[in-house]
Amino acid sequence: MISDDDLYRLAIFLGSCAMMMIVLYHFLDVNSSDEEPESTESASQIKAVGTAPAVSADKVSASGKEN
Repeated sequence: MISDDDLYRLAIFLGSCAMMMIVLYHFLDVNSSDEEPESTESASQIKAVGTAPAVSADKVSASGKEN
């Protein structure tokens, strides 16, 4: 059976490994480069795909009929 000292050393080792993995993950996440659009045109086209056309409300009354 595992002794208390062995269990203590195992817990310290595994906890240290977990902390090192967390630090490594955050280091890699912060230093990773994000891909940017190739040009400003492609970025505006991407945004325009999901938008609805604008509706002018100045010729429509509250009842929905034209003035």
